[in-house]
Amino acid sequence: MIDLRLELPLAAFALRVEAALTERLTAVMGPSGAGKTSLLEAIAGLRPRARGRVALDGVVLLDDRGAVRLRPESRRLGYVPQDAGLFPHLTALDNIRFGARGDRSRVDGAIDTLEVRPLLDRFPVTMSGGERQRVALARALATEPRLLLLDEPLAALDVGLRDRVLPYLLRIRDEWGVPMLYVTHSVGEVLALADHVVFLREGRVEAAGAPLTMLSSPALAREATGGIENLFGGSVVSHDLEGGVTRVRLDDKVAVAAPLASARPVGARVTLAIRAEDVLVAAGPVGTALSARNVYEARVVALERTGDDITLRLEVADGGPRWLARLTPAAVRDLQLRPGGAAWLAVKSHSVRLL
Repeated sequence: MIDLRLELPLAAFALRVEAALTERLTAVMGPSGAGKTSLLEAIAGLRPRARGRVALDGVVLLDDRGAVRLRPESRRLGYVPQDAGLFPHLTALDNIRFGARGDRSRVDGAIDTLEVRPLLDRFPVTMSGGERQRVALARALATEPRLLLLDEPLAALDVGLRDRVLPYLLRIRDEWGVPMLYVTHSVGEVLALADHVVFLREGRVEAAGAPLTMLSSPALAREATGGIENLFGGSVVSHDLEGGVTRVRLDDKVAVAAPLASARPVGARVTLAIRAEDVLVAAGPVGTALSARNVYEARVVALERTGDDITLRLEVADGGPRWLARLTPAAVRDLQLRPGGAAWLAVKSHSVRLL
C-alpha cells in the first residue's frame, strides 16, 4: 500500500495530496500544470521542500513528525521521466546496470522482459524514442524498486512507437508485481493499464476511482477527447494469406479477424487494440453484405457521457471482456440505445491493431 499525505509549495498553488493506494497500478491524470510530475518527484525525494508522510507497505520514506527523510537513493524507487533520462555517455547495458541491486539475474530479467538485448552495446543517441524508453524501464526494474514512478513514458512517442512499447508496460504490470504510479493524459493508456485513477487539478485530488467508473465523472470526461481503446489478450490461430487476414482467438474464445500478420506464429500471444470510435453499432442484426469481418451480437451495459460524445459499455453475447464504443449523442438517440438493450457490433479488420 502507498500511504500519501504530502504537501509541497509550488509557484501557482500548494500541492496537497492525501491518499491510500492499494492497487497494483494507479494512473495520475489531470490538466497540464496540475502537479502530476511534482507529485512523483516529491515521492522520489527530489523535492526537498515536500512535507508530510510517504510510506510503502509500512516502510516510511518521509515523515515530518518522526523526523524521517530518506535520501532519493535510499528510497528504492524506480523513476522513469518522459524523456527516459538515460546517461548519454553510457551504453544501454551500463545504463541498466547503473544502480542495480541484487545479482545479475535481476539485470538479465529486466533486459529480457523489455527485449533490449540487441541494444546493449549502443548509446542512447543511436536509439529510437521507443528503444530509449524500453532501456529506461529496464534500468528502473533492475534497481529492485519498491515502487515504479512513470511520468508520461509514452507521451513523446508517435502512435506506432506507443503501440510497440505499451505491451512491455503490460508485461511489467503482470509479471513483476511492482506497484506503479503512472502519469498520463491518455484515457486509452488508463483503460489498458490502470486499476485505479487519481485525477489532480491545481494540486488537489478532484476525483478518484476505477477507470471505467471515472469515465462518467466530469473530471475525466473533460480529458476524454480521444484515445479510448479496447485492448484484449488472445492467441494467433491462423493466417489467411489469400484473404489477407490473421485470426486471433481472444481469451474469452471470441474470434477476431485482424490485418495479415504472418510474422506472428500460430499460438503466439498478442494484444489487440481497437479504438472505441472504430466500433460500429447497430440496433438490429447486421446483414451479410458488409465489408466488416467482425460482427457480434451484444447487450448494452451502460452509457456514459465522455466529453462531447457518449461511450457505450457492451457485453458480447458469447461473454468475455466488455467492449467500448464511442458514438455521438445523436446516434445513441436515433438508435434508441439503452442499458439492457440489444445491439450489434461491427469492426473492420483494418481497425484492429496487433500489439
